[in-house]
Amino acid sequence: MSPIGGYLERLGARSAATRTVLCLGVDPDPERLPPGFPATLAGVERFATLLVEAALPYVAAVKPNLAFFEAFGSQGLAALERIRAIVPSDVPLVADAKRGDIGSTAVRQATALFDVLGADAVTVNPYLGEEAIAPLLTRPDRFAYVLCRTSNAGAAELQGLTVASDEAGRVPAEPLWARVARRAATWGPGGTVGLVLGATAPAELAAARALAPGLAFLVPGVGAQGGEVEPVLAAGPATRPPAGAQPGGGLLVNVSRAIARAALEPAMGAGSWDPGERVAEAAAEWARRLAVLR
Repeated sequence: MSPIGGYLERLGARSAATRTVLCLGVDPDPERLPPGFPATLAGVERFATLLVEAALPYVAAVKPNLAFFEAFGSQGLAALERIRAIVPSDVPLVADAKRGDIGSTAVRQATALFDVLGADAVTVNPYLGEEAIAPLLTRPDRFAYVLCRTSNAGAAELQGLTVASDEAGRVPAEPLWARVARRAATWGPGGTVGLVLGATAPAELAAARALAPGLAFLVPGVGAQGGEVEPVLAAGPATRPPAGAQPGGGLLVNVSRAIARAALEPAMGAGSWDPGERVAEAAAEWARRLAVLR
C-alpha cells in the first residue's frame, strides 16, 4: 500500500531525495535480454528485477509497462506483482496501462491497479471522455496521467486533428491534443490529474504547458526515441500549483530502453562484465542529465 498523502506530495519528496526527475521505464522485451537471461517469463522477471534494483537509488519513480507482463498471462501478472513488491513505498510506481472505459469497467480497473497491484498512478486514455476515467481520477492519494500528445511517430494522425471552437467562441479551434490538455486541467477533485506529453514533440509540449500550467507532466520519448532533454526541462515543470509547488514541478521524464540496453553493452577496458553495474551507471548518468535542485 502507498503511504498517506497525495501522489504529487510523495513524488515531490522523492524528487527532492534523489535530486532528479528520472522515471525508470520497465518494459523488458524477451527478445532483447542480456546474455544469460532466457527469452521466457523467468528471464523477463529476472531482468526486470535487475533493472529495478540497480536503478532504484537514482530514480524518482518506476513505470512498468503492463503489456510486457500481461503477455505471459496470469503467471506474468504474478511476476509483475513481485516486481511491484520490491519497489519501496517511498518510490512512486506508475502503472503504464493506458486504461479508460465506461464507468463500471473503470471502477474495476481502478480496483485492479490501485488496490490489487498497489500502483500510485496510472496512464489513462481520454478518448471516451472524463466520465469514463472518473473512477481513476477521484482518489486523493492516487493519480492519473492522461494521454495528451504522445511520443510515437503516428501520434498526429488523430491527436493533430482540428477541433472546432465552442459555440460561445470562448475556446478557439485547436488540435485535439490541445483540447485534451485544456479539458483535463478541469478534471478530478484537484491534484489527481496530469498529462502525458512526448519529448519528440517539444513545441506541443511547451504549448500544453501554457494551457495547463498547474498539471504534472509525464514525458516519454527521450533516449531511444530521439527526444531532447533541454526542451523538456525548460517546459516540463509546472509553473503554478499544485504541481508547481513540488521539487521538479511535478515533472517525470521516462527513460526505458536507453537504460535497459546498457546491460547489453560490455564495460570499457578490463574487468568483468556485470549487467547490474552497467544499468546502475546508465541510470546515474540519466539522473544527472535530468537533475533538479542543482
